Amino acid sequence: MNVTTTSLLPRLSWTAGGPAIGERMVAEEAPVALVHNGSTTAVMMATPADLEDFAIGFSLTEGLVSALDQIRDVEAVRQAEGIEARVWLDAATAAKIAMRRRKLAGPTGCGLCGVESLAASKRSTSRVEAQGFSITPESLLRGMSAMTDRQTLGHSTRAAHAAGFWQDETLVAVREDVGRHNALDKLVGALARKGASSVGAVLLTSRVSVEMVQKVAAFGAPVICAVSAPTTLAVRTADEAGVTLIAVCRADGFEVFTHGARVDLA
Repeated sequence: MNVTTTSLLPRLSWTAGGPAIGERMVAEEAPVALVHNGSTTAVMMATPADLEDFAIGFSLTEGLVSALDQIRDVEAVRQAEGIEARVWLDAATAAKIAMRRRKLAGPTGCGLCGVESLAASKRSTSRVEAQGFSITPESLLRGMSAMTDRQTLGHSTRAAHAAGFWQDETLVAVREDVGRHNALDKLVGALARKGASSVGAVLLTSRVSVEMVQKVAAFGAPVICAVSAPTTLAVRTADEAGVTLIAVCRADGFEVFTHGARVDLA
């Protein structure tokens, strides 16, 4: 499926020097229905790119599947109202999902997917072990710098989040989206399709909310490093999940909130 992620639009700007007619590159945003075995699971507003990665990553991080081999096929199909990301599951997994009522209209990839009560909002979070893994501050900063260089959509529009995976001094993958949750789901899907190990650092350009921690824990990565700050619930959840949460990352340093032993300061 051919996709367009940006459009050049006319605009009127104003500065101290006065008004000016010109153009700006603007990010595309479209409704994407995540459909599992013919039934809509969620509808998210997203950048219409890397949608197969999105569908697989969402299925994994939301606990709809526990392994890639439970997914038989995935395809993105354009419809009059938007795009369907269709996922076909094995019979046993499809039967399990059929028992769950999960309907969502998501504002730019935010919200708790399919939650129907306050009690359901506190879902169980995977526990990450990754014993023996550590990373130096210098390596983390190199990873964040490398991800900045790969943010094509962000650089052209200033309207996209990015998520990347830093492993063994290599930026394994980067995905971008107008929604921060979507960017992370796309990253997880891309890594799953590559068969990549989860032992490394997930890098984010966004703030760290509880859902981001839950998604990273579901993937199994031991470290999150983000440009912006975390919420208190994200910190508590990361601590319980065994995830090292690093935030407020800048070129000259960062702040570590949980499981700081993985950061090698020697």
